Amino acid sequence: MATHNTTLEYLTTTKIGEKGQLTVPKQFRQDLDLGTGAPFAVLRLGDGLILLPEQQRFERLCRRVSSSLTATGLTLEDVLSTLPEARNRVYARQYGKSRATQASRRHPRRQREK
Repeated sequence: MATHNTTLEYLTTTKIGEKGQLTVPKQFRQDLDLGTGAPFAVLRLGDGLILLPEQQRFERLCRRVSSSLTATGLTLEDVLSTLPEARNRVYARQYGKSRATQASRRHPRRQREK
């Protein structure tokens, strides 16, 4: 997995192929552990482009979310405990009814056994 590295280095140049494809130099692919089909975010900065492997962007997002949750004092258990209710709200918004209501209609005996 790639690590956070702020080094700016010039390795080589590359050309755009007939289908608009760029080749990422082998050394960078190896250093960043990028395989075939690895997704990239393409950012425009003035007259230039920045290619950012999506994995790095996702890792940064995870670190920011983790820092925010830690700063507020929330634990993993706190977050996980909210998932059933959050799922029910999303389900109700999508289908207009709660999952609990649907489950009792599909399996009436299960509700009585509880």
